[in-house]
Amino acid sequence: MPKTGAQDATDRPGALRMERYQRTKRSRRLAWSRALPPAVVVVAVVVDLAWPPFNTFPLLATVSLIAAPMYPLPWTITSGAVACLTGWLLSFRENEEVLSRANVIGFTTLLTLTVVAAFLNRMFAREREQLRTSRQVAEAVQRAMLPTVPERVRGLALAARYQAAQEEALIGGDLYAVHETPHGLRLVIGDVRGKGTQSVSMVNTLLGVFHAAALQLPDLPSVVQAAEIQVQDLKAREEEMPFEDFVTAVFVEILPDRSAFRMANRGHPTPLLVHDGRVTALEPKEPSLPLGLGDLAGPVVPVDCYDLPPGATLVLFTDGIIEARDRTGAFFDPVPPLTCPLPPNPGAVLDAMLAALFRHTDELGDDAAALAITRLPDEETPAAVRSEPAPRIW
Repeated sequence: MPKTGAQDATDRPGALRMERYQRTKRSRRLAWSRALPPAVVVVAVVVDLAWPPFNTFPLLATVSLIAAPMYPLPWTITSGAVACLTGWLLSFRENEEVLSRANVIGFTTLLTLTVVAAFLNRMFAREREQLRTSRQVAEAVQRAMLPTVPERVRGLALAARYQAAQEEALIGGDLYAVHETPHGLRLVIGDVRGKGTQSVSMVNTLLGVFHAAALQLPDLPSVVQAAEIQVQDLKAREEEMPFEDFVTAVFVEILPDRSAFRMANRGHPTPLLVHDGRVTALEPKEPSLPLGLGDLAGPVVPVDCYDLPPGATLVLFTDGIIEARDRTGAFFDPVPPLTCPLPPNPGAVLDAMLAALFRHTDELGDDAAALAITRLPDEETPAAVRSEPAPRIW
């Protein structure tokens, strides 16, 4: 049974390792936050012992409220009960009348806030479940739109990764596609501005025109121009689609002999070429506007040509990767993790980059897609594979 695009992006061992790493990181952060309620109880006891005149009931009253968004319901109620027991024991230590007016008011406040915390806990739990479901649906739809990427195509190894954002529950606009044609292996990676149904329409439009143009048109500028025309047409027909909507994209055509590739960058993050521990940023010689804004710059499509030596890996990604921030606000730089010795394997290269990404940031603010293509050494490519390729669609 053939794999779907979603399976291709997530079912490989490398992608699963990345997801487990991210879940473990979030679990460790959650474990630290869950230590806050007992820490407040300890602080209340220490303050009461060090400064007896201080009334610790207001401090204990916050325990159950702090626990409500982080703990399950039984533990939220337990935290309130522990706070009440702690206040009762501290009242005994001070040799005061336990049922004094001040203590009765304090215990009543603790019990009331524990009940309130229980209700808040249920509300938080329902909202988390709804958000989790929305994220799963959005991610499933997004991955279903992405076509399957083959592992090997005539002397080239390929790998793709897709990671949904944690802060959004809307369908994103990341896309990629790969086609084997008589003109070489053609591929595209792009990112639609915005999210939701409008981005879905734009993604489907761009993938559809790329499917047809990559097989029929003889040169890469024609493929790019066909995509530009279709994006412009969609914007003209969709009344709700603003004029400033656009698609950043990179179109690549790897020559049939695999010795070089042509690339047209339409306002997309700069691809990287990884080879022998060195990373080269493939900046376009002439910048181009994104798809949908090409009418502002004229019909000429700038195309750059680069060598592709054996063992080299071309890495393409969307801006969800380079716009990820750490706690200080610094953006993620994919170059350092790719400068270390890496095997000529596109999956290993992407896994190294994503592992560094998840160490850099706790959560992605935007969806992230990545595509890598490695030229296999000639001795690993059968002679029959080096012949003229037949058209094929992925």
